[in-house]
Amino acid sequence: MYLDHIVHFVEKNPLEIAEDWQQQGLHAVVGGQHINWGTYNALLYTKNSYIEWLSIEDEHIAQNTDHPLISLMLHDLKKSPGFGTICIRTSKIDVLKQELEEKGIETSGVLYAERKTTSGFGRKWKMLFIREEVSDQLPMPFFIEWQETDEDRYELLKKDGTIVESNLQLSIESCEFHVKKPREIIKKWEKYLNVEQYDDQTLLLPNTKLVFKQLEDGTKERLIRVQIKGDSRQEAIIYEQGEYRFKL
Repeated sequence: MYLDHIVHFVEKNPLEIAEDWQQQGLHAVVGGQHINWGTYNALLYTKNSYIEWLSIEDEHIAQNTDHPLISLMLHDLKKSPGFGTICIRTSKIDVLKQELEEKGIETSGVLYAERKTTSGFGRKWKMLFIREEVSDQLPMPFFIEWQETDEDRYELLKKDGTIVESNLQLSIESCEFHVKKPREIIKKWEKYLNVEQYDDQTLLLPNTKLVFKQLEDGTKERLIRVQIKGDSRQEAIIYEQGEYRFKL
């Protein structure tokens, strides 16, 4: 399983977001609309994962949508924007559902989703969530299986301009979470995700590190910091209360 994307809940609209990041010299684009969720997004791709800035387009639809990600978004945005959760990519989501449930872990069942792009093209995928109460505790990652293979999907994204050569020079090197009990979270995620523990603070996915550090203040456990490799800027970008750091 791979990191597919990071979900960052924001208040700005996708056009503003894409323009903000383009001004920083990074090729972000307007993604499209999730008609049934009342949301829309902007995207920044790397060579094997991406960042999704997700915001509310239609408050009424969002409030009446029974969807785990939108429920988490509405909970978090009541307090402030910021990183919400991460999504793990799999090619066997139905098998994963069965494996989790055999461990006694309740899931949402496989959900079907689609997004209308700005060019009018529809992208489809399957999703799977671990059932849990929405709260300030760290949410479990959710899972995704795309309709196309990774190779075909990236070719389509290149053709429509979502991905250009500069995107392919980037990678998400690490995701840093601040939690009350790092060791407990690591053990839980090891069991649920079947991933390798790198050291006493870190879990290892094939394309990124998941780092868990002690929450020093406040009560909200969330992803705090993302490290992006392939960019030479020295200063971090703080955007809608999410911190992005860079290195070559």
